[in-house]
Amino acid sequence: MGILAGLPRLGGSEKDLQLNFEFTISEQVEMRGPFLPAEWYPQSGVQLTWPHIHTDWTYILSEVQECFIQIASEISQRELLLIVTPEPDAVKVQIENKVNMENVRFLKCPTNDTWARDHGAITMIDGNRPVFMDFTFNGWGLKFASDLDNQITRNAIQAKILQGKYENHLGFVLEGGSIESDGIGTILTTSKCLLSPNRNPQLNKVEIEEYLKSIFHVQQVLWLDHGYLAGDDTDSHIDTLARFCSTDTIAYVKCTDPEDEHYESLLKMEEQLKTFRTLKGEPYKLVALPMVDEIVENGERLPATYANFLIIKDAVLVPTYNQPENDKKSQNILKKIFPSHAVIGINCRLLIKQHGSLHCVTMQYPQNCIK
Repeated sequence: MGILAGLPRLGGSEKDLQLNFEFTISEQVEMRGPFLPAEWYPQSGVQLTWPHIHTDWTYILSEVQECFIQIASEISQRELLLIVTPEPDAVKVQIENKVNMENVRFLKCPTNDTWARDHGAITMIDGNRPVFMDFTFNGWGLKFASDLDNQITRNAIQAKILQGKYENHLGFVLEGGSIESDGIGTILTTSKCLLSPNRNPQLNKVEIEEYLKSIFHVQQVLWLDHGYLAGDDTDSHIDTLARFCSTDTIAYVKCTDPEDEHYESLLKMEEQLKTFRTLKGEPYKLVALPMVDEIVENGERLPATYANFLIIKDAVLVPTYNQPENDKKSQNILKKIFPSHAVIGINCRLLIKQHGSLHCVTMQYPQNCIK
């Protein structure tokens, strides 16, 4: 477990890398009880909830399905792919000869939309057993219909597509995109999202933090109080702004244009990130990702971000936005962070039309979850 759970420090000598490698192993061995794995923990597969005519994608359905096929192809080359859809036969026709079908599993299920990150189960590991934490998804604070999506996890477990222990946490509203885990006891989140009055208004910040520590068995919650993206429906999900890349590395969105509306807020976010400390009391290695140049449609700025990447087995899938210089720069940065992974760009210009990107439409499951 420890060998794959963390990445060595960047830029050190061979001796430094070996010391850190040993340090990472010792950290992971200490995770004896239930823990919330980091995204780089060994995976069994990834969920995609497929777009269909009754989703918000209906006006560009065939085009966005092609984007999903590209994501599905990259995932299925490396691990299992769970496709949730009310029409599996139609999806099979779409993806045949484009996806490794031996690695595809289907769950036939009615759905509202496609944001698997937020309606998918958040998975803990207890020994070698997955524990599927089922929270309420309420359409990002009652903004959109979510009644069907909110039942997907229960349907997947009842159908034995997801195999492990089910835990009902439906008394609490929580989306997967709102929290980041380093796998060894720290959660990163944003105040704007978790303290939204339309999520858990009966609880204050202290109560929410204690709840998260209790159910996820973590020792600290790091709250980002600044940072947002114009056009974002999620109330500043952490996966649009800052991401754990290893136990001591955080990649984050940096705005360098003082004229950009995000400049002040993201600068304050950067300054706060500098104050955060690991459980060892050390500052994080911070790696800046470029800000996507403004994309406006129908008078609205869209929330494009390179922080919305997905870590899978041997690869990092990175959204691109038809901005060659920025797209290449973001991929080169991530190659340095993940030297043992292929870094693969996927055009997500269409996805942001519905205010999300690559990480938002996926949910990874640790090993032993999908068969």
